Amino acid sequence: MYTIVLALYVFVCILLIIAVLLQNSKGSDLGAALGGGSGEMFGPKAPASIMNKITTVIAAAFLVLSLVLAIMSGLGNDSVMRKANVISQQIPAEANTQTPANTPAQENSPVVPSNTPAE
Repeated sequence: MYTIVLALYVFVCILLIIAVLLQNSKGSDLGAALGGGSGEMFGPKAPASIMNKITTVIAAAFLVLSLVLAIMSGLGNDSVMRKANVISQQIPAEANTQTPANTPAQENSPVVPSNTPAE
């Protein structure tokens, strides 16, 4: 089930990219907003084209599928933290013991500089 939803998600992603790229450019409106004098910036807009409606529907499908995939991935027992906990329990006890050379008392001891000149 997860694989089917994931495949549908990838298909919707590709459709969304194509739909956004096929829309008309609105670069002239941005130039008018930054550079000055167009009365259309806050005036009535043209009715939404069919491409805008298609893009809105595909974007809504993208959002819904993203939420479904997030919920489905959280329901499984394959959590990263659970895997890390299992792996840490499988490490042998000998690997977790410290060697006498690396005891905490020796690591925190002050370093005494030597009095020999560096020549």
